[in-house]
Amino acid sequence: MADTISWIATVATIIAASMTAANLGSRVTGYGFCVFLVGSLSWLAAGLMTNQPALTWTNVVLTVLNIFGIWRWLGRQAGIEKGASVAASASAQEPEESLFPVSLLLKAPIEAGDGSIGTSVDAMAGCQSGRLRYVVASEGGVAGVGETLRKIPWRNARVDSDRLVVEMGAMDDFQQIEKDRWPAR
Repeated sequence: MADTISWIATVATIIAASMTAANLGSRVTGYGFCVFLVGSLSWLAAGLMTNQPALTWTNVVLTVLNIFGIWRWLGRQAGIEKGASVAASASAQEPEESLFPVSLLLKAPIEAGDGSIGTSVDAMAGCQSGRLRYVVASEGGVAGVGETLRKIPWRNARVDSDRLVVEMGAMDDFQQIEKDRWPAR
């Protein structure tokens, strides 16, 4: 029985680590912690069944941390994201400029007239003015390996719902930047 539980724990831990490492958003990360909880409870049971105190106590602590992770990503973060979404929707009904959650700049697809051309991974803004200067876009690669980063001046981009739309047609139109050396202006 302990052997079967150990295999369940192993599979759950590998799946959960993949889900959280993929950084696919708060929901996926939160569900990753749910799967981690299955793994830590299984390891805890295996530790108790095989009389391994180090394994048992490690997974007592990990169980508490996984419960915290579930609250953090499925409770608190989901509420924050809903608040941002509600404010953005409500602002569209106001006479002034519509708002968007700045967190969108860490994950939004970037589209031109002919479809998706990349993904927003970050942005740079002025310290005193708070104005966005440029968005950093990723194209190509898998999980960051082999990707190309490009600087898209904010004047060439606009937010439309949950995506960024650029005025120019292709990523090649924008300056390529190095992963560890972004432009100061």
